[in-house]
This record gives sequence, structure tokens and C-alpha cells, in this order.
Amino acid sequence: MIVAFIDDNRAEFGVEFICKHMQVAPSTYYAAKKRQDQPCARAVRDAVMMQVLLALWIANRKVYGAHKLWKAAHRAGHDIGRDQVARLMRELGIEGVSRLRKKVFTTRSDPDATRAPDLVSRQFKADRPDALWVTDLTYVPTRSGMAYVCFIVDAFSRRIVGWRAASNMKTEMVLDALEMARASRGGHRLVGLVTHSDAGSQFTSVRFTERLEEIGARPSIGTIADNPTTTRWPKRPTASTRPSAFTAPTAAAGTTSTSSNSRRCPGCTGSTRTASTGTAATCRRPNTKRRSTLAKTPTRSGLESNKKSLHQTQGDSVLPSDLPSRRRRAKGATRSPRGSGISDPEED
Repeated sequence: MIVAFIDDNRAEFGVEFICKHMQVAPSTYYAAKKRQDQPCARAVRDAVMMQVLLALWIANRKVYGAHKLWKAAHRAGHDIGRDQVARLMRELGIEGVSRLRKKVFTTRSDPDATRAPDLVSRQFKADRPDALWVTDLTYVPTRSGMAYVCFIVDAFSRRIVGWRAASNMKTEMVLDALEMARASRGGHRLVGLVTHSDAGSQFTSVRFTERLEEIGARPSIGTIADNPTTTRWPKRPTASTRPSAFTAPTAAAGTTSTSSNSRRCPGCTGSTRTASTGTAATCRRPNTKRRSTLAKTPTRSGLESNKKSLHQTQGDSVLPSDLPSRRRRAKGATRSPRGSGISDPEED
């Protein structure tokens, strides 16, 4: 900017006079003019490497960041630093693909648009159908890109009366969802209906407001993220929310107790109550936990009992364990050596 100002006024005041009052050295001006006419070695190298990095980035499907692109440049035989690759990528306006999900803003308010009053005040309750509709936008990540969905929910029945999915967040998507909701209600005018939304530019647009007036509805606009009813997805049942017992219907009083009118949940193991009790029967769910099939370590008493049962089944073929062994001899008996005159005392 300073160089351009000096160029515009140097013919009238001169370079030294302008640099003196702007507190800039004249050599700085002449060095800048020289760089414009004769680029320095760094600028020349940057111009060459920018073309090389752009070609490598496109060849790798435009997913490489600074680190991987620096490695690819080294494999291609180019001597370049990692910080230089990052700087040149910023100048080229290219970047790698990140695994982190980018934050998506579905509510983009228009500060110049006229907003309708808030007729709900966060009281999402209705005493009849088609008294209060709540609408909002949400997004769903897909493999082909981000998908945006507009829901319209009846506050009385919590039913989705209209919806529309698209790849953009234009006003046409909101109008299509409104037409679907009106067609599901018979296509007639909905006098007394209040349509509540946030301050998004789609809901403050003139086309959406005029369409609400045509069908007899009144617009109501709250704050940002004011419609949790529409953007809340159904949760997967957990252990605390999953029903743990089966409740049989209550029978009428005065019925007799028979085996045919007793109710049991299929697959239950608990006892049931007959219909004569007049109360609900609660059955326990079967235990589906797998039991261990490994045999327990036998104890000493268990081994002895198994040994006795074995003797009883085999009969006299096996001697009882309490009989003395064949090698066991009576107490006090001695064995005389061969050829000696010593005899057994019991034989005498």
C-alpha cells in the first residue's frame, strides 16, 4: 500500500520527501520495487514448489495434509521443509481431510428479517390436534455428504406430520415439509394452528410466512435451539429403560380359576396367577446366562463315596479296602531262615 502511494505521488513530491514524512527509508521503497521487477530466489522457488505440491495433492485424491504431502514430496525427490509445505498449502488454499467431524450450524438467522412473536414460551403442550406444530432442521452425516432434514411435529400426539430431506437448507425444503403436513391433515385450512420454529432464515423468510397465512396458521419464532422435540432422535433402549417383567392383563372379577385362563409369558420360568385373583401376573424372564460346563474339582469325601459305590457294583470280585494286604502279617510273627533250627513260636 505504501509503495503504491509513493508511485502515485512521486512525480509531484518526490520519493525522498514522501518517505521522510511517512517515516519510511527510501531504500525500503527501492528494495520493494526491485522485488517486483526481479523476484528473489525464495519467491522463484516458491512458485516452482507450489506447482509441484499441487500436483502431488491432486494425485493423492486431495486428502493429504501438510505432513503426508511433505513425505510425498521427499519420495518424489524434492528437498523441502515441512513448514514450507504448510505455508505453501495455505497460499494455495488447499488442506487435507480431517477425521474430526466439523460442526454444522443449521440455524442461520437473518438480522434484517422481521421476526414473529413467541406465542409458545417453551410450553410445548396442546389440548387438541393441530393446535401447535413444532418444526426445526437437523443434519445427518452420510457417505455422500451431509443430509439435512426438516421435521414438523404435532405437539399433541408427538407425531411427525411432515418431513423433507435434502442436500441443502433452502426455503423450498421447509415449504415441502409444510405441504406434506397439510396434506396429511386433509388439505384443508388449519385455522387456529400455531407453527413454532427457531430464528432460522428459512422460517423468517417471506415465502414461509405467506404460506402460513394462506393455510390459516400463525407463525411463532423462539430462540436458537428452541425446539428439542423435533431434533431429538429416539434412543436405543438400555438396561434401565428396557422392561424387566411381563404383566398379564387383569381379568374380570367373578371368573373361576381354571388351568385354561391362567396366563404365562412365553419362555418364562416363574409361577403364574390365575384370573380369579383379579391381579396382574408377573413372570420372571428365564436366565439366559451361559453356565460353565467345566467339572468341579472332586473332594476327598467324594472320592471315597465313589470308591464305595464301585465296590458295591462289582460284588466280590474286588476285595474291600479295609481287609489286610497279603503281604501284611500278624503281629509278633517272625520268618525263620532256611536251614536254621529256629521255628515259629506259634507252631510249638
